[in-house]
Amino acid sequence: MKKVLVRLLIVISLAALLIRFSSTAEELILGIKPKSGISIQSTPDGAEVFLNGKNVGKTPYDNKELEAKEYLVDLRKEKYEWQGKIKLVDGVITVVNRDLSTDSASQAGEILTLKKGKGMTVVSNPSDADVEVDGKIYGKTPQTLDISPGEHTVLLTHSNYLKRSIKANLPEGFNLTVSVDLPLSEADLTSISTPVITQTPEVIVKNTPTGFLRVRDKPSTAGREISQVKVGETLILLEEQTGWDRVRLSDNTEGFVSSSYVEKKESSP
Repeated sequence: MKKVLVRLLIVISLAALLIRFSSTAEELILGIKPKSGISIQSTPDGAEVFLNGKNVGKTPYDNKELEAKEYLVDLRKEKYEWQGKIKLVDGVITVVNRDLSTDSASQAGEILTLKKGKGMTVVSNPSDADVEVDGKIYGKTPQTLDISPGEHTVLLTHSNYLKRSIKANLPEGFNLTVSVDLPLSEADLTSISTPVITQTPEVIVKNTPTGFLRVRDKPSTAGREISQVKVGETLILLEEQTGWDRVRLSDNTEGFVSSSYVEKKESSP
């Protein structure tokens, strides 16, 4: 009997982490510019943390003395790795939580960020996940919710993906963005059939306006950039979709590129 994996991931309690730690009064009266902070957690813990390519420590990692700007965050531990861009806000701790995996389809996690405003914005990968906050159903992602300040529990569900529950605190005067990656369930992974490939197709990168081609984690310009390939580089073609090709790079990274900027390599006779 096939074991079907239908379980709720452990609730991640981040309410105490996502807080403001510098007041506007201090900045106005004392001339103190508020710093930004980041709190990074991973499963398994002990992952090396790199900020803009610099090794700054291991998870769990906390730093409240960072400049408010965008950072490239890279987590590495043995065969596990995750990379993402995080934009830090003045006087606010941004929370990053990742479940590391060698299989990109099984990776999961969330990023909690704040900006001036109100309410909550919930986005997910994949999109169209059902959103439930404090037991009330709001619809499918992406969703902008009129939620009052305070502690809330967000639950995301999607067919063939594991549920994920996040607990976080929404401060007064801020909009909280909850960006969640859902992992494929074990049942879905085992149901995927792999076609027999008699010949490995390849594509060549054509000229682009930028001189390189972006590789994204999903077939959309909204997808996260995971790599770049040079003009003339040969890629393994894994799948063709409307406007996008799923490819494998020379370092075995898999992602999506615009089909407008690649052409199939003619096979040798």
